[in-house]
This record gives sequence, C-alpha cells and structure tokens, in this order.
Amino acid sequence: MELSNSTFTAATDRFIQYVELELGRSANTVMAYRKDLANLFSFAQSVGCEQLQDIGIVELRGWLANHRIAELSSATIARRATAIRMFFAWATHTKLIGEDPASALVIPKVSKRLPQVLQRQQAEEVMNRATLRADDNSPSHVRDLAILELLYATGIRVGELVGLDIHDLDQSRRTIRVLGKGNKERVVPYGAMAEKTVSSYLANSRAKLATQESGAALFLGQRGKRIDQRVVRSMVHEVLSSLAGMPNLGPHGLRHSAATHLIEGGADIRTVQEILGHASLATTQLYTHVSMDRLRAVFAQAHPRA
Repeated sequence: MELSNSTFTAATDRFIQYVELELGRSANTVMAYRKDLANLFSFAQSVGCEQLQDIGIVELRGWLANHRIAELSSATIARRATAIRMFFAWATHTKLIGEDPASALVIPKVSKRLPQVLQRQQAEEVMNRATLRADDNSPSHVRDLAILELLYATGIRVGELVGLDIHDLDQSRRTIRVLGKGNKERVVPYGAMAEKTVSSYLANSRAKLATQESGAALFLGQRGKRIDQRVVRSMVHEVLSSLAGMPNLGPHGLRHSAATHLIEGGADIRTVQEILGHASLATTQLYTHVSMDRLRAVFAQAHPRA
C-alpha cells in the first residue's frame, strides 16, 4: 500500500483485524485498542495531520501531554502509550509507513500499588449478607449469592465468570473450565459453599430467568440473556456498600481477596498463579507483598517488642 493512501480509518481496521485474528486478543482489549487509536487520530487531525505518515514523535508526545493535563492516571496513560507503540510497530512492519515514530516514545512508569482486599471476616460477612438477601427466593438474589461465592472461591475474572456455560461446570469434581486472557483455557477448583449455592441456583432459579435466548449460559440476567459484566459489578458494589466499614471493591477485589487468602493459608505461589491464570509469576507475587504487609501490621499491634 502506498503511503499516501494510508488513511486513519483503513489503518485502524487492518490493525484491529490483525489483533483479533492473529493475536487472539479479547473483545475488551480490541475495543480498548480501537478507542485508543480513535483518541490519537482525533488529536493528530486537530494539529494538522492528514495522513498516518504525518504523525511524528512531536505529535505523539503532545498527545501524551494532553493526557497528563487531563489528569489521567499513570496506568491509563501507560496502557494507551503501549497500544500506540504496538500499532506503529505493526504499521512499520506492514510498510504502511516508512519509519516508526513511536519507537522513541517513553511509556510512563506505573507505581505498583498493593491491591485492596477483604479480610477473612469481612468476606464471611459479605457472604452472610448475600445469603440473607437470597432467603426471599428471588431468582436474581439466589443467582447473586452463587456469583459471589464462585468469584471468591475461584478468583476468576468477571469476564471469565459471565462467559461460563453450564457444561463448563464439573460438579462432581467441583471444578470449572475457564477461558481466560488470550483464549487460554484452565481448570479451577471451587469449594463446598460455592457448590451448594451454584447447585441451588441451577435447581431452583435459573429456569425462572431463562428464555429461548438463554442458550447454555450459566448466569442469566433479568431478560434471560447471558448476564452482563456491568450487572455483576453493580451487584457486588451494592452488597458490599450495604455493610458498614467495607472497602469499596468490585468483582476484581474478590479476585484479589481470594488470591491473598490462598497465600495466607499456605498455598504455593505457582499453584495460585495457575488458579488465577497469570501469565507472569511476578503478577502473582504481588499478593505475597499484600500478605506480608498484613502480617507486619498484626505483628506491630500484637508483639510487645514491636
């Protein structure tokens, strides 16, 4: 393709096709890449760039500077910068442009903040509250209890949870088959309480939510379709906010909590890595720091020579 024919839209579409088909990125990742590129190209056009090859390092740095002026988090800026560097590396490789202007783009460092987690007693309070809600036998409340128990028992991501089908459950072995990031499949165990609540949901409530459009989806929304991630996030926040003194956590907070409690209970870090589906052990090791910080806090409070 000639450089003069490299339009922003055509380049975006080709890159998205590459990300989807060749890299196998998730729908959420693909959507984020498309939004990041649209944001960059909108800025580029506002400063006079008409074609892809008009964008240079000056324009890219100006685009990042706008992010800082807008007071976006370092994590957001770093993610967008990484996406843009990936795009221009691809565009150079496919000869849409002659040189890669993003190769000199510095990605801001992201400080690794320790994730906020529930204490064990708090996790128990959350499940107790959800159990009380489910006592009315409302199909959605019974479903919500099963979701909370399964999220905490397995540490799976909310996107993985809503993607579960009934046949992904092996109730005799208490395991679920999960399709994670990069379409990587793993099998995750869960415990007796999660089994009890999921079985109750399947026996008594799922059929009341189901319609002809439900298919094999495990967890259903009010209209019978596969439940949406936003509904799950809203529900988790609602249950936690109903309890005094609870941190403001969503489904990912339950994932953090599950990982931390596994490590505190003596689980091997590589086993936790496999359960969580982390590609890098370094990501899992973050939870060892969380546990150590809590141990230090307990020591400081309890030991007479602290």
